[in-house]
Amino acid sequence: MKIKPLDDRVLIEVFEEESKTSSGLIIPDTAKEKPRMGKVIAVGTDEDLREKIKDGNKILFAKYGGEEVSVNGKELKIIQRSDILAVIED
Repeated sequence: MKIKPLDDRVLIEVFEEESKTSSGLIIPDTAKEKPRMGKVIAVGTDEDLREKIKDGNKILFAKYGGEEVSVNGKELKIIQRSDILAVIED
């Protein structure tokens, strides 16, 4: 299955947060903050957005923004343009 976002939406793969501290303590899911970084998989049809955000970009996005979807066993998220806070450059 392939998902193509519409308008000002972006499909991202969310980076998983570490579940252990540096000292080896395991952090339960209830204590973790929501992930805030991800990799762009597909960009919607908005021309202005397509100029600024490209497939493969790493982005910082709002904590509680977007809708979670599962595609081929992968957990992805569809977010709106307004939920994108920044593009991360290496």
